[in-house]
Amino acid sequence: MRGAEEALIAGGTSVEALMDRAGRGAADYVWRMAAGRRVTVLTGPGNNGGDGWVIAETLRGRGVPVVVVMAAEPRTDAARQARGAYGGTVLGRDEAVVGDVLVDCLFGSGLTRPLDEGDAALLGRLAADHPYRVAIDVPSGVDSDTGVCLNEGLPKWQLTLALGAWKYAHFLMPAAASMGAVRLVDIGCGGVAGASVVLAAPVLHAPAPDAHKYARGLLGVVAGGMPGAALLAARAAQGAGAGYVKLMAPGVPGGLAADMVLELVPGVRDLKARLDDARLSALLVGPGLGRGSDAVARLKAVLGLRKPAVIDADALMVLSPKMVRGSEGLIATPHGGELVALERAFGLSGAGSKVERAGELARGAGLVIVAKGPDTVIAAPDGRIACAPRASSWLSTAGTGDVLAGCIASRLACGVEAFAAACEGVWLHSGAARATPGPFSACTLAEAVPGAYAAALS
Repeated sequence: MRGAEEALIAGGTSVEALMDRAGRGAADYVWRMAAGRRVTVLTGPGNNGGDGWVIAETLRGRGVPVVVVMAAEPRTDAARQARGAYGGTVLGRDEAVVGDVLVDCLFGSGLTRPLDEGDAALLGRLAADHPYRVAIDVPSGVDSDTGVCLNEGLPKWQLTLALGAWKYAHFLMPAAASMGAVRLVDIGCGGVAGASVVLAAPVLHAPAPDAHKYARGLLGVVAGGMPGAALLAARAAQGAGAGYVKLMAPGVPGGLAADMVLELVPGVRDLKARLDDARLSALLVGPGLGRGSDAVARLKAVLGLRKPAVIDADALMVLSPKMVRGSEGLIATPHGGELVALERAFGLSGAGSKVERAGELARGAGLVIVAKGPDTVIAAPDGRIACAPRASSWLSTAGTGDVLAGCIASRLACGVEAFAAACEGVWLHSGAARATPGPFSACTLAEAVPGAYAAALS
């Protein structure tokens, strides 16, 4: 955001003009939400407060009953100019106010310290007195770079309006859980080289007219002593684009469908023989693998092929740096506990935000990292970062991570580059959840993957 603003200003756009664009764009949302109800705008000393003055004057010009509660006098030139242009009612921080919609413009991006006791009390009181609440840019009391809530007991918001560009906090827990719906207000920012991105819907295509199952990608899913999880991942992979999915398991799992190809590999030697197939385009290892010596041997057999692969679940707990040294096209999909285990294995500090931790692990291990959870961050060794929009909370059930691994591995088997495959798989997983009424099981989610794929067809 800072880089984009600098580029706009260097091109001749003033700070005041940017503030006017941001305030008017945000006012459009507030105006629709208010629907004629009384609006209270809380302004602070900086440019976020200046945005609030523009919002208030825009609403006043449209006939909306609006008052401004001024927590502090404006301290920037742009904010003072916006304050001077406002022609409505201004109340002090200790005055009583009655309203329906609260607009929080106390502090925005860049806050790194907790709100002081007076500001926190003022914000809490106004939030409690207004049934509808909108935060401008990021809610006051939130670190925009990390998603950390700097104060306890911060209000919850029905709507948060990001100004100009998304910030990490819009996607990172715990802050993202309190923001309600999030929308982006366009103020003319252009792209900035090296900036992180928000996960977007992939553009997928039907198979070519002359396609056959091997041309579309052969995925091997390597199971261990508990093959049910691998079967679930394989089922998801069948709906995510791969033309041929083989389940390589030491035994026959229950619930095996007629359309699932099973190759029995009771021992590691059997597995190695089955893996000696040049047609295999990608592999998935980890779901139901176990953590004993046999599991380690199976993982080594997979990674020793130097083929594109997804490493998930149990495999992440027994992975060592030596196993992946010199490899390319590998994707690891850790949840929170597995992320910690990988950081220890690779000698990393584990400090910082989820974005920083995923990026450090990706660089240190040479893997694409899908740091999954209620907030999901995808990081590549070359520095690329993607943040996923909040997905359905019904995904918080056993087995959905296996479905995610199958989706990602299927895209990898289709020949998609590892970072892009991870992004596409996360999107398909989220799309399947959006299309599935909750509560749902992982099996139901896997069955919804083809529908998510169809929705992304060009």
